[in-house]
Amino acid sequence: MQANDESNASSRIRAEQVPLVDKTSKKDAVVQYKREKHQLEDLKQEMETDMHQIPINELYSRLETNSNTGLSSEEAKRRLVRDGPNALSPPPQTPEWIKFAKNLFGGFAILLWIGALLCFLAYGVDYAMSENAIKDNKKWRLFIAAWNLGIDDSAQWITVAQLSFIIVEELYLGVVLAAVVIITGCFQYYQEAKSEKIMESFKHMVPSLHNSVLYWSMYVIVVHMLHSLWNNFAKVWRDGKLHEVPTEEIVVGDIVEVKGGDRIPADIRLIVSHGLKVDNSSLTGESDPQSRVAECTNKNPLETANIAFFSTNAMEGFIFGTGKGVVIYTGDKTVMGRIAHLASGLESGETPIAKELAHFIHLITGVAVFLGISFFIISLAMGYHWLDACVFLIGIIVANVPEGLLATVTVCLTLTAKRMARKNCLVKHLEAVETLGSTSTICSDKTGTLTQNRMTVSHAWFDLNTMLADTSEHQTQAKYDLSQPTFRALLRVAGICNRAEFKANQDLVPVLKRECTGDASDIALMKFVELAEGDVSELRDRNRKVCEIPFNSTNKFAVSIHESDTPDDRSYKLAMKGAPERIIDRCTTIMINGKEQPLTRDHREAFDRAYLELGCLGERVLGFCDYTLPLEKYPPGFAFDTTEVNFPLSGLRFLGLMSMIDPPRAAVPDAVAKCRSAGIKVIMVTGDHPITAKAVAKSVGIISPENETPEDVAMRLNIPVEEVDGTQCKACVVHGSQLREMTKNELDFIVGHYKEIVFARTSPQQKLLIVESCQRNGAIVAVTGDGVNDSPALKQADIGIAMGIAGSDVSKQAADMILLDDNFASIVTGVEEGRLIFDNLKKSIAYTLTSNIPEISPFLMFILLNIPLPLGTVTILCIDLGTDLWPAISLAYEESEGDIMKRPPRNPQKDKLVNERLISFSYGMIGMMQASAGFFTYFVIMGDNGFLPLRLFGLRDQWDSRAVNDLEDSYGQQWTYSSRKVLEYTCHTAFFVSIVVVQWADLIISKTRRNSLIQQGMNNWTLNFGILFETVLAAFLAYCPGLDKGLRMYSLKLWWWFPALPFSVLIFIFDESRRAILRRSKRGSFVERETYY
Repeated sequence: MQANDESNASSRIRAEQVPLVDKTSKKDAVVQYKREKHQLEDLKQEMETDMHQIPINELYSRLETNSNTGLSSEEAKRRLVRDGPNALSPPPQTPEWIKFAKNLFGGFAILLWIGALLCFLAYGVDYAMSENAIKDNKKWRLFIAAWNLGIDDSAQWITVAQLSFIIVEELYLGVVLAAVVIITGCFQYYQEAKSEKIMESFKHMVPSLHNSVLYWSMYVIVVHMLHSLWNNFAKVWRDGKLHEVPTEEIVVGDIVEVKGGDRIPADIRLIVSHGLKVDNSSLTGESDPQSRVAECTNKNPLETANIAFFSTNAMEGFIFGTGKGVVIYTGDKTVMGRIAHLASGLESGETPIAKELAHFIHLITGVAVFLGISFFIISLAMGYHWLDACVFLIGIIVANVPEGLLATVTVCLTLTAKRMARKNCLVKHLEAVETLGSTSTICSDKTGTLTQNRMTVSHAWFDLNTMLADTSEHQTQAKYDLSQPTFRALLRVAGICNRAEFKANQDLVPVLKRECTGDASDIALMKFVELAEGDVSELRDRNRKVCEIPFNSTNKFAVSIHESDTPDDRSYKLAMKGAPERIIDRCTTIMINGKEQPLTRDHREAFDRAYLELGCLGERVLGFCDYTLPLEKYPPGFAFDTTEVNFPLSGLRFLGLMSMIDPPRAAVPDAVAKCRSAGIKVIMVTGDHPITAKAVAKSVGIISPENETPEDVAMRLNIPVEEVDGTQCKACVVHGSQLREMTKNELDFIVGHYKEIVFARTSPQQKLLIVESCQRNGAIVAVTGDGVNDSPALKQADIGIAMGIAGSDVSKQAADMILLDDNFASIVTGVEEGRLIFDNLKKSIAYTLTSNIPEISPFLMFILLNIPLPLGTVTILCIDLGTDLWPAISLAYEESEGDIMKRPPRNPQKDKLVNERLISFSYGMIGMMQASAGFFTYFVIMGDNGFLPLRLFGLRDQWDSRAVNDLEDSYGQQWTYSSRKVLEYTCHTAFFVSIVVVQWADLIISKTRRNSLIQQGMNNWTLNFGILFETVLAAFLAYCPGLDKGLRMYSLKLWWWFPALPFSVLIFIFDESRRAILRRSKRGSFVERETYY
């Protein structure tokens, strides 16, 4: 029966280790999809296993291994084939051809492709009909007569050359449209590729990890997600012998040995541990070393001390500790693998800007298709030939589509990304630029983001009084009174009972910036002593260390013995530091004002109050004591034994306490206050202790002074916290253990109800659940993180933000943005930039769309009033892809209007990038004025050449007939077909120039949506040059020789530039007046509701 159970257990392990391979056929695709979704949901749950709890012999049986000999080589090979290599699966990549295809056929391109296909279709039909007509001269004449004049007079006919010209014109337009789509698509793809290269070039800006705590382990940061595992080896027992095996070849059941400085090669359960500590910062984000033992200490596998996790690093063992363990999980089945697989399996939703652009594309496409089809039907009803109606349809589509706008958006986002990089925000994906500006909730890690990521001495308690230390980032005010004997004695013990070291050749480097080796607490104490008293190395030279007992989790103290620094005193000095309660229990005296006194109950009560007070501040507190060893009992050269201790560890003299904290960054409180004024909710999500997390949250303003948590209320009223009605509080601190028991609805209530929230002791899966809950509450969520544990939340968030200095490579891979300085304040700067680009994109789109009306209306009048066409399709393309591009991009350089961080985040459901007010403003107001300017110029030029407005109405059929070469104008002058077309193309050029002239005013008024232009100023020199650019380009197109053949652009008389000028002035005055009324009106007024886009 037992053998059967072991067999079942072994089978279960094999099943757990089988890699995720898609073996389904196409007909099983749905089943496979559901299975993957189910697996993803499983990964979101807390890890459940009993591998750390079951007796060790049962574990050996389950894994079919032997603790002494390990696996056989043959069995290891078999398991390697079965389970795959001990490495994480790489994430999928998007092929370049798919990226190119999206640019070529996405967005507005599909409309232009339809237009081009219609042109080619018309060309094909015309060509076929002309071929038949040429074969039969009678059919030819009848066809031409009917086509051109709508009559049956077969006496009128045109030549084959003329017919060929008509047909080729349709082919020409189709080729132009196809070329526009291809060129625009290539430009967008090039721009995106260029942006990716820019982001790639920024990689050298990402600093290397130089955290002193991680000095000897930084070469093993996890990069397996990129499948770039270094050629590391691990010591493994195989066939009864110790071998060095590549980490990728380690399998479940292997017996491995680790020592200080090693990377843990897989998830292992420890069998033996001698003082081994590990750095779990890549998993938890917290840098405190964790002791590893052979006994199970917690039911939660992530909290127990008898498991060492894949890719973490042995720390204290660098000198003393070693460990031996059995491999329980490898590759994708490790905790690291589960996190990586969860992160890669999460689908990245559409970014807010992508949704806005999709909404805009659908809106404009709907308008274009509606108008195009409507006037196609109207044309047929009015008796136009169906091919002519197709030409009208193409013209209206081309006029509606802002061909260069998506490229403009890409360029604007790229410019902002470059600007953000200069402010320490490295954006990996362009769309993340705006997403940060849309953020309504920031879930921030604590360590290194809100804090300085270095332990610092914050308080010292001695002589029964508490001294506040300088915890500022540069500690320029760090001056201490060394006249106090007790303080000097406290500094001496802190400096010599300390294993931290400054690296060599750093004498000119400021103390706080020097790189060190050692424990975080020791480093903090050493730097404090260096700042307070001077050269620590000199202090240690004067007090040469004779022996020491390092700190360990059992004793909870460190002790060292030193030679005296007084020449006349040859006695040894004992120095001890450790957990305050352990230290004071070993003391019988206390030093007060330089004098040794018996340790009384009053002293103990003062100690307890100070210890409790400092502990409630979330600070790590250490006690210090010393003792002078009697010279007669411990003479010079005495052989001290640290194994069988032969010196006193009790009856010591208590000196005082020192507390340490990872202090907040100086800029963080102001940044949090800015977020609050901008309507952004800041939530702390950390793996640290709730007391520490709460203390930091209060110090930076995440929990404001006026708001109490249920625990605060309970303490104030002196009642149990269970009796407090938590719903009446505005702030709360949620422990990970509480979160584990919550339902989705309960978590959603907490996230939605409380304004100020701290989540402490959270696991990676819980951080992901918090992000999902915020999103269910309608928030656009930004998440910061630095460890591998943060990667699922970074991937799920609307924008993931990784730390550039302390961040693991996995977190950087999962994130959309990297903070080069690990500073929360940089996020706020990024939010401001993101909001600014959204505002500026609105302005750019408003500017671009305005010219749609003067581009569409000529085709509508052409159909409805039967006048000669005022503006050609190719000329429209010259506006959209020529004169409008630079000015539209220049608006990305516009400065904010001042209220950008004083208004709440935009509501994605209501505040669209393109809304009905923007359409109404661009089309119904400014666009109509521009169309009026164009038609006024058109009629002026026509009148100047003899065709008064009334004569033009109903003239189109004769105007476009090649058979009519004696058409009379208003003064009786006769016009041939070719001369009429020269005049028509001259009008096209003039209409084009008039649009450029009114776009001057449109560009200037687009600089601001509310402010006066006088207040906003004209300091945007890119925009100022844009006005000059579009003018020069328009002049070039109008006067360059040869363009009359290629683009149908004919030279203009100089004064024909001026008819549109009054309309340009009118636009400027109109909008300045509108904005003046807007500023003077109350929020929500009629003017704001109808015109503030």
